[in-house]
Order: sequence, then structure tokens, then C-alpha cells
Amino acid sequence: MQKIKMDKSIFNDFYWLNKPEEYYFENALVIETEPETDFWQRTHYGFRNDNGHALLTDLEGDFSFAAKFKFEPQNKYDQCGIMLRLDSENWIKISTEYENQEISRLGSVVTNYGYSDWATEDISSEINAVWYRISKRGKDFLIENSFDGRKWLQMRIAHLHQDFEEIKIGVYACSPREDSFKAIIEEMIIDENHWEQE
Repeated sequence: MQKIKMDKSIFNDFYWLNKPEEYYFENALVIETEPETDFWQRTHYGFRNDNGHALLTDLEGDFSFAAKFKFEPQNKYDQCGIMLRLDSENWIKISTEYENQEISRLGSVVTNYGYSDWATEDISSEINAVWYRISKRGKDFLIENSFDGRKWLQMRIAHLHQDFEEIKIGVYACSPREDSFKAIIEEMIIDENHWEQE
């Protein structure tokens, strides 16, 4: 198990996709999102956005990647979570997306060949801290969440169709509307695969 230090040394192994103007370290990585940033491809809405902020590293083989987030959403669709990515048209994101003061949407987006889907479950907007974990077995992925970092709940099993040997994995945050918010990443862990073989 590799616990990632949440300080400037993180850049020895991780790099930015769409670097935010404002980020800093306070025993955690704090990202201040820029307005009108998002990750989405085509489906339903028709638009294509690939300008959200993501801090990524490259991994090979099978693994589990987990991260703990705290967030202070301000506007509809504010979100932060895990990003797993081949390129702009093939990726997976896991997050809680803010809807209003009562309801947010815990969910995941899987994008294959430039078309995104969105699987969600409504949760209370009073929840402002969540763990996410994604476990890789070949081209298949187990997506989970936890509210305490110990008990994990399956959200979905997904597949990426594009062939690959190496994949990018890390954390992301974005604000699709005209404002920003603070996403706080307290922990990141790279581990051996936690997805048990049936």
C-alpha cells in the first residue's frame, strides 16, 4: 500500500491536466475550481467538455486507487472525485455532484469512444465527506464509495473498450456553472487490487 503525501512532493509522481489557477496544501490538497469547467462527452446534452482540473499519475497492471474528499459546493453540478483516464474520449469519473441544499447525486460517469453515461443515487447534501475507490482488473473496473473509509459500498462495475497498457488515475474537481468551490483531498492511496476474484 502506498499512501501519497499530500504536500508538494506529490508532483514527483503526479501531474496536472488543466492546472487550476488556485491550489495549495494544508495537510491536504485544496483545489479552488475555475468556473465553467467539466468532464463530459456528447450524450444527452450534446456538448463536449474536457477542461476540468485533474491531478494524475500513470499506472500499469491491476490496482486499487482510493481517495478521501471533503467539499464545500456552491452551485449546481459542483463536483470532485476520482478520475481514471485514457484520453478525452475514454475515461471514468466518480464523485458527488451537488444539486441543491437538500439533494446531491452520488454517481459515476463512464465514457467510451466519446459517449458518456451517468449512473446516480440521491444522497443528502448535508454529506460533505466521502471516500471513493476504483479497482482495476484488466479492462474492467469496480467502483465503490465509503463514508468512513472502512465499509465499502459497490456503485457499479464498468468496462473501458479502448485497448491500453498504461492508464492515468488520480483526483479531479470542476464547476460547470459560473462560479467556483473548494475541493479538499485529504488522502490518496494506491494499493494492490481489492476486487476479490469470484
